[in-house]
Amino acid sequence: MTRFSNLTLRNLWIAIHDALATTIALFASFYLRFEGDSFFDRLPLLLRILPYFIALSVVVCYIFNLTTTKWRFFSLPDALNILRAATVLTLALLVMDYVFVAPNIHGAPVAPNIQGAFFLGKITIILYWFLEIFCLSGSRFVYRYFRYSRARHHARTNEDAMAALLVGRAADIEVLLRAIESGAVKRLWPVGVLSPSPADRGQMIRNISVLGGIDDFDDVIHDFANRNKPIARVVMAPSAFEPEAHPESVLMRAHRHGLIVSRLPSLESGEVPRLRAVAVQDLLLRPSEKIDYARLEALVKNKSVIVTGGGGSIGSEICNRVATFGAARLLVIENSEPALYAVVEALAAQDTGAVIEGRIADIRDRDRIMRLMQEFSPDIVFHAAALKHVPILERDWSEGVKTNIFGSINVADAAVAAGAEAMVMISTDKAIEPVSMLGLTKRFAEMYCQALDHDPAGQSGGKPRTRLISVRFGNVLASNGSVVPKFKAQIEAGGPVTVTHPDMVRFFMTIREACDLVLTAATHSLAPVRPDVSVYVLNMGQPVKIVDLAERMITLSGLQPGHDIEIVFTGMRPGERLNEILFANEEPAIEIGIAGIMAAKPNQPPMQSLRAWIAALEKAIANDDRATIRSILKDAVPEFGPVALADAEELSGSAYEPILRS
Repeated sequence: MTRFSNLTLRNLWIAIHDALATTIALFASFYLRFEGDSFFDRLPLLLRILPYFIALSVVVCYIFNLTTTKWRFFSLPDALNILRAATVLTLALLVMDYVFVAPNIHGAPVAPNIQGAFFLGKITIILYWFLEIFCLSGSRFVYRYFRYSRARHHARTNEDAMAALLVGRAADIEVLLRAIESGAVKRLWPVGVLSPSPADRGQMIRNISVLGGIDDFDDVIHDFANRNKPIARVVMAPSAFEPEAHPESVLMRAHRHGLIVSRLPSLESGEVPRLRAVAVQDLLLRPSEKIDYARLEALVKNKSVIVTGGGGSIGSEICNRVATFGAARLLVIENSEPALYAVVEALAAQDTGAVIEGRIADIRDRDRIMRLMQEFSPDIVFHAAALKHVPILERDWSEGVKTNIFGSINVADAAVAAGAEAMVMISTDKAIEPVSMLGLTKRFAEMYCQALDHDPAGQSGGKPRTRLISVRFGNVLASNGSVVPKFKAQIEAGGPVTVTHPDMVRFFMTIREACDLVLTAATHSLAPVRPDVSVYVLNMGQPVKIVDLAERMITLSGLQPGHDIEIVFTGMRPGERLNEILFANEEPAIEIGIAGIMAAKPNQPPMQSLRAWIAALEKAIANDDRATIRSILKDAVPEFGPVALADAEELSGSAYEPILRS
């Protein structure tokens, strides 16, 4: 579709306005220069020239986007375009006067009673330049000011509008104020700004005063209350969540005064500037990685994609992102009927254009998975189905072997048999030098995918080789079974909040960031030059103490840790360790040139050894031979710590709460 096919009646009206503005500017400059009889002597020739010049002005204004820019958002770039258009038209007048209509060129006056070397002259042309800028910009500025005044008046007089104190640096606040003025953010009336930057204090931002720093919060609230203009809401910009802005202090003070607290999304997130509630991920004080969304769109656009475990936290978000980035077909595989129904309904409601299908299936059922893959013929498979809760797998570890090892093998083999371009397995940071059954089973699955990825003999049948990669990352905030909803429920119940150990630390990511980086890793694996890596590790920043997370969630609820809500330490559980690690000693990190993602140096046993272990595991699982299973897994993953299997039988009768993990 061309630019011309998008023109509307509004664009036509603007073109007529600009043509009229050019006519007025030309006539006015001509009249000011040649007032009296000289004006009327030159008028006939001016009228002959005018239609051609007006046509030129319409073309020039269109080229510089004056015809297609909405006046409501008239700004400095638009003013610069007006300056450029006026300059081009002025130069056109100069060329016309000096080359085409100058009397000395023709050897005689081109009109009776015209004296002098040129028809227009330098003074007329200079006057025209100023008047053209004034005529083109004046009406736009007046309209913009009218809309600005009306929006401010509506916000001020609206009974639902809440007096709001804005917190953040000037650049962020300016974006929020523009959103309020344009109507994108409604029912809000800004009365002042608090900035963590000393350079902003005492300044004005779009006619709103910067009243002080974060430490002045209480004084500002009391001052407005004493003037019978109470502040009802606090809006925090992205910069208000930087460590030096002390976001927890702002939240505590706001809750103490009974104020509603909202936040503006990150300016780099691509989100519409709408206010939303402050969430715990806002307090992790780690900026998200910048995502190349064009790269993700190129990965899945018009492709057929399968997501296993599509009803879970990670799986459903991958489904959402795949559909958003333009997949043609999406098959969701899930063994939970309610979860499958929910995710398929949610995806259908988005109306992304993708054909959404859902199938109930268990990845342990090899024949069923093989059949579904062959029928759907996917381009890319995302394998998110797994058993993931550490304490549960310490008790029922044989089920973890069936799902996380044999289920993953089924998905990998089915993806290869169906000729998929890539199979991407969601792994975990617990797979590195594992001490839990979750980590052990995931590490075994990683090794199988690595071996199959590097084994041309294992991918036969004349089809292009399938890339099989694994992506490791840590804990996902607010996912199913995670610590966030658990802490939230404990806080709502009045406490106590239970933490296993005061020194327990974990890596955290948001679901959206993790899934976008998983897709980014897939794009790297499918590069034209095949990279010699098949295990990717997401950069999760600095680890966060679980007790710090608990304290922040208590603060977010407007309560004081240790005073309103107690934190109780319950002791470490089987399969846990204090610190997670990102790379094993045998697989050093490899930089791949993508922000937020690293790779692990390939390190896997040969496929022949893996197949021998798999055959022995199948027989031992069928016979419930735990001693043999223990021996096989220890042989396959020698770096595995003895914690899980050594105590599995003793702990089989105990009950454990799921640890945060999705």
